[in-house]
Amino acid sequence: MKKEDIVSAMAIETRGLVKVFGKTRAVDGIDLAVPAGTVYGVLGPNGAGKTTAVRMLATLLRPDGGDARVFGHDVLREPDEVRRRVSLTGQYASVDEDLTGLENLILLARLLGYDKRAARRRAEQLLAAFGLTEAAGRQVKNYSGGMRRRLDIAASILNTPKLLFLDEPTTGLDPRSRNQVWDIVRAVVSHGTTVLLTTQYLDEADRLASRIAVIDRGKVIAEGTPGDLKASVGAGAVHVRLRDPGQRTEAEWVLSRSLGGHVVLEADPVALTARVSVNGNGDSDRRTAEQAAAALNALAEAGITVDDFSLGQPSLDEVFLALTDRTVDEEKNA
Repeated sequence: MKKEDIVSAMAIETRGLVKVFGKTRAVDGIDLAVPAGTVYGVLGPNGAGKTTAVRMLATLLRPDGGDARVFGHDVLREPDEVRRRVSLTGQYASVDEDLTGLENLILLARLLGYDKRAARRRAEQLLAAFGLTEAAGRQVKNYSGGMRRRLDIAASILNTPKLLFLDEPTTGLDPRSRNQVWDIVRAVVSHGTTVLLTTQYLDEADRLASRIAVIDRGKVIAEGTPGDLKASVGAGAVHVRLRDPGQRTEAEWVLSRSLGGHVVLEADPVALTARVSVNGNGDSDRRTAEQAAAALNALAEAGITVDDFSLGQPSLDEVFLALTDRTVDEEKNA
C-alpha cells in the first residue's frame, strides 16, 4: 500500500461531477464523499445516473465537468493510478460462459500477471471462499444467476482492490442468492476493501451501507445514513390488509385524512401503505404510535374491517415517492 492511500480518509471525493450525452445531462453536478473501508450505497431507479457515475470514477468514461478523486488520485490526470486501485463488477456477469468457473479465474489471473501455479492456487482459493468448489469444473453457462454473480465478484478481487465498484450486483437474483452476495460484500469489506454499491433496493443498501446517496435524474437528492433517509420521509409506515377489497377506496380516503399523507395502493388488492409524518421535536416514536393507533380507530369507526395492521419502516417506493413525488415504477416507465 502506498503512503498516500494510508493517509487518505476518503476513498472517493467528487465535486460537481458532470456527464452529458447529447442534450441529456446523465450526471448533473454530483458531490460525493466516500469514507475508506466502508460500504457506500448509491440508490436510485433505472436511468438515474448511477452507472454513468461509476463508469467515470472507474476511468471508463471521461467527465465533462467537475472533479473526481479516488484515494487522492484525479481520475482525469492520473487514470493509471486510479486503475491500480479499483475493480468493477457491472450489472451483468462478464465471465466467459463457455469456460468452466476454474478456467475463467485462471485465465483472468494469468492476464493479471500470476504464473501458472499461483493462478490456479488463487482461483481455487476464491472458488472455495465463494462456495463454488463443486461447480468449478462446470461450464459457466450451466451456472445459476446467483452462481454467475458470485463468480463475477470473485474475478473482480483476484487482485484485492482498494475500491470495488458493485453496480446493481443482485438485480434479478432470488432471495437466497441475494443473501449470498451480501455475505460476500461483508467479507470483502472486512478485509479492508471499500465498496461503492449501486442498487435499486433500499433493503440492500440498508443491510450493507453505512451511508447512502439517493440519485435522481443525475443529481444527489438526499444523502445520509439509512436511518436518516427513512426519517426524512416520515417516522414510519402503516401497513394495512383489509378483509374486503371493495372497501379499499374508502380505506385510502380514511388513512389519507387521518395521517395527512399519501397512501400507496399495493399490488395486493386488499393492501395499503401510508406514511406517518411527525413534525417538530420530542418523542417521535411515541407520537408515531399514537397516530397509527388513531388511524386504526378511524378505520373501525368507518366500518372498515382490517385483518392485519402493522407499523414499520418506509419501503424504497415510499422513500422515493417522498423525495421525488413519483414511485420507482413510474420513473422506470417514464
